[in-house]
Amino acid sequence: MTRRRWCRRGVMVPSRGVAVRAVALLALIVCATPTPHQSLTPIYDSSLDLNDTHHLYWRLDYPGEEVSFEVHTKGHAKSPWLALGFSDRGELIGADLCVLWTDWHGRVHFQNAVVDLRERLSVSEHQDCQHFRYKVRGDVLKFTFTRKFDTCHPHHYVIQRGTTHIVWSWGEGPLYRLGGVLAKGEEWGVTRLQLLKPPLPPTTTTTTTTTTKTSGQAQKCDVMEIRSKNVHVPGEETTYWCTVVRLPEKFVNKHHVLQYEPVIVNGNEDLVHHMEVFHCEYPPTTAVPLYKGPCSDPDRPRAIDACKRVLAAWAMGASPFIYPQEAGLPVGGPDFNLYVMLEVHYNNPNLLQGRVDSSGMALHYTSRLRHHDAGIMELGLEYTDKMAIPPRLPSFVLSGYCVPECTALGLPEGGIYVFGSQLHTHLTGVRAWTKHLRAGRELEEVNRDDHYSTHFQEIRRLPHHVNVLPGDALVMSCEFSTPERDNVTVGGFSISDEMCVNYIHYYPKVNLEVCKSSVDTSSLRAYLHFMKRWELQDTSDDLGWRDNYHTIRWTPLRANMLGDMYLNSPLSMQCNQSDGDRFPGYWENIPIPKILHPLPQPQSKCIPGKSDEEVEEEVEEEEVDGGTFSLK
Repeated sequence: MTRRRWCRRGVMVPSRGVAVRAVALLALIVCATPTPHQSLTPIYDSSLDLNDTHHLYWRLDYPGEEVSFEVHTKGHAKSPWLALGFSDRGELIGADLCVLWTDWHGRVHFQNAVVDLRERLSVSEHQDCQHFRYKVRGDVLKFTFTRKFDTCHPHHYVIQRGTTHIVWSWGEGPLYRLGGVLAKGEEWGVTRLQLLKPPLPPTTTTTTTTTTKTSGQAQKCDVMEIRSKNVHVPGEETTYWCTVVRLPEKFVNKHHVLQYEPVIVNGNEDLVHHMEVFHCEYPPTTAVPLYKGPCSDPDRPRAIDACKRVLAAWAMGASPFIYPQEAGLPVGGPDFNLYVMLEVHYNNPNLLQGRVDSSGMALHYTSRLRHHDAGIMELGLEYTDKMAIPPRLPSFVLSGYCVPECTALGLPEGGIYVFGSQLHTHLTGVRAWTKHLRAGRELEEVNRDDHYSTHFQEIRRLPHHVNVLPGDALVMSCEFSTPERDNVTVGGFSISDEMCVNYIHYYPKVNLEVCKSSVDTSSLRAYLHFMKRWELQDTSDDLGWRDNYHTIRWTPLRANMLGDMYLNSPLSMQCNQSDGDRFPGYWENIPIPKILHPLPQPQSKCIPGKSDEEVEEEVEEEEVDGGTFSLK
């Protein structure tokens, strides 16, 4: 099914998720006098709850390192108190909140408070919620305030470029005083957002006939939905469902996709974990069976196994993805096979029966081509049970490598420009980042999320386009936390298994599609032999990797030995072309790229002469209400 949209300068208005408002709010943010660098910045917004009772708007001031917030809440009590703030992982304890409340004299207050270990509000010594204003219109309470990215005060949350867990709560008023009030109130919740979105790129004029024209000229765009149809989702924890479709005949001519987003059936938001659209890599005249069924069904047509090149990817929590003006995702053309395959990952942990789904992806496209074709490349760890995370650990890091030997073969002389990134793990991932190395020198990171959540895996536009050259290395690392798991977690496709991947979006498109690694097989066998001989574990050459890991009785020492083995062992590489075949060469026993010249730590703006990392370490040691917590 297709539907029409109109876009200006090749950018469509997002149809769901966090939106950028092109019009001014008829409330407080635009009533306040903006600083010169604020006046043209966009206003972002998001609902804080499913019923949209509480709605958040915000605007960024990067030069001033400050966020302006505005909250609209539909009336509950006559004099409610309402708290909005931040916490490390969405928990209440340790949350840093800005609280509006009314006292018994009817006076309105606005104070900064933290949540103590008893889950009660404690008024902060330092008041970092600034420029408060409020008004009531009908049954809607509106208030606005500003907050620095980094307040330089201990235990106050530092707003970073990755995921921010927005914590909110409200309760009945009036209050005698704020201190000691139970933070949960009548209702509370958590919303995950990327508050610090990159500054929008400046509008540029181009005379190149293959790119989208400039400001003021509207471009007609079409939208095509690629969806599954009435899938009776099995009562199993993990299902990958594949649907092959043939694109319309118009795609015998090349088009550019300028945006894509999910189309999820109402009520199935909890079921659809992530989706991908793959192109079937065949000659243009080859027909592919229109298969609809489990992707791993042994009776599936083997022809669909060639549907491997990623066209679009989405995971739970992501907003629509919009391409930069320089590039569009190429679809169609005289050498393009018209068959594509939608893969939907259903996560059904309660093993529910009777769920029916027809979700999919919406692709916005145009026949007016941009200057570059864009592509998607996978970095990180192979989907293999050779990699494992021991149980009962607060932190365990795994890294996957895109080695210089692979980029030397797969990238053109001028390299590629990475403009977007989607970090991906499953349930135990808590932090993810990608380093960029050139001849042993560490360059600026491609992407980082220190508050990563598997429930919010959006494709993010980078602050600037990263030039990756032939011979560069890209190191994708993930931190996992398994304190509540009783046995080992291995790599794999199930939601209870783990992954560590970065889907980078780049231009110009090249034939290198997968650049991932796993530990070298001989090194892993040596570790398992050591476990059997010296640690008296029941490992065996007759068992698979998963079963061997499960035989080990995990202790901190054995976990540390496993981590050391991963850090110091050579690699088995997937340096794969778009058709799934590896580039020519021997890709076993590849050395790990070394950082010979680390990137200097940025100096702290709070304490001259110290890095942000050193300041964080000092803050972690301080006590609050007899207990410790960390706000990183």
